[in-house]
Amino acid sequence: MNLFIRNVNQKEWLGKLYEKATTFKDKADQIDKLGIFPTDNVRDLIEMGYTQSTLPQAYGGTGLSVYDMLLLQETLASFDASTALSIGWHLSVVGDLFEKESWTSDNMHLIAEEVSKGALINRAASEAQTGSPTRGGRPGTTAIKVGEQWVISGRKIFTTLSPVLTYFLVSAWIEEKETIGHFLLHKDLAGLKVEETWDTISLRGTGSHDLILEHVRVHDDQLVELNNLPRYKGPMQNGWLLHIPACYLGIAQAARDYALQFANEHRPNSLNGPISELSHVQHLIGEIDLELMRARHFLYSVAEAYDDESRRDHLTNELGAAKHAVTNAAITIVDKAMRIVGIRSIQNDNPLQRYYRDVRAGLHNPPMDDATLHRIALSAIEQAKAK
Repeated sequence: MNLFIRNVNQKEWLGKLYEKATTFKDKADQIDKLGIFPTDNVRDLIEMGYTQSTLPQAYGGTGLSVYDMLLLQETLASFDASTALSIGWHLSVVGDLFEKESWTSDNMHLIAEEVSKGALINRAASEAQTGSPTRGGRPGTTAIKVGEQWVISGRKIFTTLSPVLTYFLVSAWIEEKETIGHFLLHKDLAGLKVEETWDTISLRGTGSHDLILEHVRVHDDQLVELNNLPRYKGPMQNGWLLHIPACYLGIAQAARDYALQFANEHRPNSLNGPISELSHVQHLIGEIDLELMRARHFLYSVAEAYDDESRRDHLTNELGAAKHAVTNAAITIVDKAMRIVGIRSIQNDNPLQRYYRDVRAGLHNPPMDDATLHRIALSAIEQAKAK
């Protein structure tokens, strides 16, 4: 990890996070077992200024890059994955919004001021009938113009961070415009409520509940994005979504560290030393660290390319490929760590069983593996035809 720390600012931010390491790690098991949202952890992050870290300096934030964010998010995930993935969505939405600058100036300044005060924002786009918005389905949520207001009705699923969100960026189908609109909705609007439905075996503390919208009325200025605007024409690159694989890489690192400590300390009476002296255990440790090296170099090289505007346009499928490679590597790493620890790794009081469940969730975060491989294949076919 030290190889990827490039400057003093990164070191300072990592230092702030490590001050919370013990506190966050100690809560992780309870968060998982009870399926509770880590409200205190999020409050601590807000107080340290973490939630405005991807807000540009011109708007009063810290102005961290994608690369910077990944360093921090990977570290945070090694403490508690639910906290990291939850807050990662806020960081990535803020980073992407201000990079694209597709809102009006007034709306940009409004959300910047709110984030500076501790407000949290996330997109609400997934629905039961359409699944992930990355699949291209039309939302069942609708927005109808009534006089000078929009009336929005629908139900969103997987609304991560919902217990503490200040703003929901909601997608809805606008029939009269024949496109998808995105509305900035405050949590206190009449007709807007969160229904606690999140009950999974993985990342149980992310608060990814359902968002219910029952005839929510908003003014025209709260329609902040339309999919027929130039931003939505052609392929879009969003490097901020790399917070997803960074989270799973952090889980893998935590699993590796636990297994290595166990290997150095566990001394069966059939051996003269710890199991770390056994060749097959050393082989597993070597495979784990090699997977970590490969995954980390891939992830951070793609992030570095994305942050460089002169190189960003040359990226094709690397963002999706990085997510695919890193999340699958993380699953492999946790599996090998459990092989080192053995039967104890599936005991309820062992963190490895939590890492095992949490890391599997990466397969279901966008972009999905099949979509990524399909895009890579199509690119290769088109390139071959062009020769």
